[in-house]
Amino acid sequence: MRFTSITLTCLCIVMTTLPVLAKDKKSEKPMDPQAMMETYKKLSMPGEPHKQLASLAGSWTTKTKQWMDPSKPAMESTGSVEMKTLLDGRFLQQEFSGDMMGQPYSGIGISGYDNLRKRYVSTWIDSMGTGIFMMEGTADADGKTITLKGQHDVPGGGHMTHRAVWKIVDDNTQTFEMYGTHHGGKEMKIMEITYTRKQ
Repeated sequence: MRFTSITLTCLCIVMTTLPVLAKDKKSEKPMDPQAMMETYKKLSMPGEPHKQLASLAGSWTTKTKQWMDPSKPAMESTGSVEMKTLLDGRFLQQEFSGDMMGQPYSGIGISGYDNLRKRYVSTWIDSMGTGIFMMEGTADADGKTITLKGQHDVPGGGHMTHRAVWKIVDDNTQTFEMYGTHHGGKEMKIMEITYTRKQ
């Protein structure tokens, strides 16, 4: 109920302010409130990208490789992931538990597809930090390879930019590769996770 009230309040604010903002852009005509409400209603409905993400719900095992230095062998670890849909299939949540760099590790990710912006969106929180890592991007034509980009601040100043390639190989396999660039340097592969569905 609270969520519905907040959503309706936000919609009312948007509906009253958007026509005013639209007047500043002479090329755009303000949308009438009823048409705007209909548009929001259509945009709120899960579509094919959401169905693709929902197909990943279930229990998975993981094998992770990490590189702190590309000239050295990868550190390897294992884990398990529980994936489930949220809000009637609008989002996919994954809850990870295992080891990372020799330490116990847990994390929670939420992925979705923003119908308005036509982009995949992803957030990640874990036990190795206090920030929220956000990425967004697009998929190839069949929706099975999603490329995401984001960045995070690093100690000592500056930030690292990231590019992730998430592949849905088949019903029982997916991979996630992460590449990083620090201070505008050369991109390097920093992580690779293979997910295998538990049978």
